[in-house]
Amino acid sequence: MEIYFDNAATTPVSQTARDAMMVALTEEYGNPSSLHHKGRTANERLEEARASIAKDLNADPGEIYFTSGGSEADNWAITQAAELGARRGKKHIISTVFEHHAVLHTLKKLQKQGFEVTLLPVHEDGLVRVEEVKAALREDTALVTIMYANNEVGTIQPIPEIGALCRARRIPFHTDAVQAVGHIPVDVKADQIDYLSLSGHKFHGPKGVGVLYCRRGMYLTNFIEGGAQERGKRGGTEALPNIMGMAAALHESVEHMDENIKKVTALRNKLIEGLRPIPASYVNGDLNHRVPGNVSMCFEGVEGESLLLRLDLAGICGSSGSACTSGSLEPSHVLLSIGLPVEVAHGSLRLSLSEWNTEAEVDEVLKQLPEIVYSLRQMSPVWEDMLAEGKVRNVVMEEN
Repeated sequence: MEIYFDNAATTPVSQTARDAMMVALTEEYGNPSSLHHKGRTANERLEEARASIAKDLNADPGEIYFTSGGSEADNWAITQAAELGARRGKKHIISTVFEHHAVLHTLKKLQKQGFEVTLLPVHEDGLVRVEEVKAALREDTALVTIMYANNEVGTIQPIPEIGALCRARRIPFHTDAVQAVGHIPVDVKADQIDYLSLSGHKFHGPKGVGVLYCRRGMYLTNFIEGGAQERGKRGGTEALPNIMGMAAALHESVEHMDENIKKVTALRNKLIEGLRPIPASYVNGDLNHRVPGNVSMCFEGVEGESLLLRLDLAGICGSSGSACTSGSLEPSHVLLSIGLPVEVAHGSLRLSLSEWNTEAEVDEVLKQLPEIVYSLRQMSPVWEDMLAEGKVRNVVMEEN
């Protein structure tokens, strides 16, 4: 049995999205900017996709700009808000310590250009506090950028409250909603969001396409010069197959959201409850304010990379919260930000489910994973030392 529990990284493309993409690839292959009939019909499809995405976010079509993905949308929103702020003498930006690197690296770049960045802490539950956002606001604050849901621990931030706070102070508010859109209800008007980033491949759409939502009346600089596409803001021929696939996938996700949330939440809870009896195991982040499919746990005395490799040999795809697999020896900045010790954070595992997963798959993981953890600990001198020195916390049962 092959089990794919890495949906937070990317999702398989749905048949609905593939069908929409094939229309663009085989029938509507014209350039949407061309004046002939093939171009005009392609442009009609483009605008239909824009209107569909706008409806699913409760936005207006003119507020939707297509990008290559969430990272580009993050970069665009943050840099343009910074540019406007600098023109007005405002060079202070507020964010959090556990944002995606698309946000954090952009902020580092702006710091080199003279901007002051306040990175708010998140607490053990993986949530930022609204009162701490309020306390950090200043007269020269140009932007607040806080993710909707964290990509590693899955915690959902108090976005409506932060949006209302920023709107009252007339401070632009951006949210990286890559892990939220398509999985939980997102309403840009009700949440009082000024800029929002999303990525198509997180909800069964194709890779290489995303959206920047920019509220009407908000400042938006040209991001790519060269053509009149995207109302002159982002030059380059639109990737119509990807855009149509993304729009179809999002609409399908929104249409079935209630039933998907119910199903995926039940699978997630069963998985968590089945893994909790493993000695010295911890669930990362708040269990109530959490996207439905996220299971983030740490297992003391186990290296996350070894855990992933053993799971892979068993046909189970997951991911580690540790950044070791990308060439760094440091554990995840997200896990450290919620107060986990380095040695615990190194034993992290993220299993992320979608509505395509089944109870039988959860049962198989519950059969395989405890045995893998036990096997790895048997070979671990670190675990042996921890037991001998009485450093193992949360030992709730004896291993056998």
